[in-house]
Amino acid sequence: MTNPLTGMHARLRLALDRSRDERGDIPGWVMVVLMTAAIVAAVWALAEPALTRLFNDAIENVGG
Repeated sequence: MTNPLTGMHARLRLALDRSRDERGDIPGWVMVVLMTAAIVAAVWALAEPALTRLFNDAIENVGG
């Protein structure tokens, strides 16, 4: 007769060991980084004229 707690402990240990294995997450992180870079580049391309104008106006107002 086996102890039910021993079986639960073994299943819990197996689940924890599997959750620590992060080798499968690398392609996901690469995709997140690439998508973030693409979004930043797209927003920058759209907002660059307005940001440049805003910066130049601020510098002119500070300089007098």
